[in-house]
Amino acid sequence: MKIKFLGACSTVTGSKYLLTSKSGTKILIDCGLFQGLKIHRLKNWNYFPEKPGEISAVILSHAHIDHSGYIPKLFKRRLPR
Repeated sequence: MKIKFLGACSTVTGSKYLLTSKSGTKILIDCGLFQGLKIHRLKNWNYFPEKPGEISAVILSHAHIDHSGYIPKLFKRRLPR
């Protein structure tokens, strides 16, 4: 397995960790919004660094907004345009 940190780097908000198995299955642990200073909040508008349609599941550690608030945006980007 590989783990990739997609959020909560240099801050405690925006928790997102992508686990990828040897077979290529991708599981996102947490899917949070960045909060606090404007420099962090602006990250919520960045494009998701992975293809949302390739993520098989999202697992939440808990439901605080900094761990779950990005889910609607992730789901919207997962749908075909």
